[in-house]
Amino acid sequence: MKTVISTAFIALAVTFTAPVIASDDHSRHGAMHGATPAMAAMTDGVVKKVDKHTSKVTVAHGPLVNLGMPAMTMVFRVKDASWLDQMKDGDKIRFVADNVNGSLTVVKIDRAN
Repeated sequence: MKTVISTAFIALAVTFTAPVIASDDHSRHGAMHGATPAMAAMTDGVVKKVDKHTSKVTVAHGPLVNLGMPAMTMVFRVKDASWLDQMKDGDKIRFVADNVNGSLTVVKIDRAN
């Protein structure tokens, strides 16, 4: 008798919880991880310092919407260290930054006019 009651209880639990689980659209998950680089808007910035030894660049930038950050000056890693060879202090750039393995990283960059 215990087996029949337990089985019935499990069947009822599965019946009523499966539709709720299936209906979760997961749309809020993107907000936790930021926008993908392809979706993120380019941000204007000015190169303040290039550090080739650490593959980092300091940039004074506008708001980083995909990361929820206001305008400020900060240090970023770069996705491709060869980009640093093409930058110098004072360069105006447009870029996309993202959180890559816990480090804020420039993942796309263009020279600004």
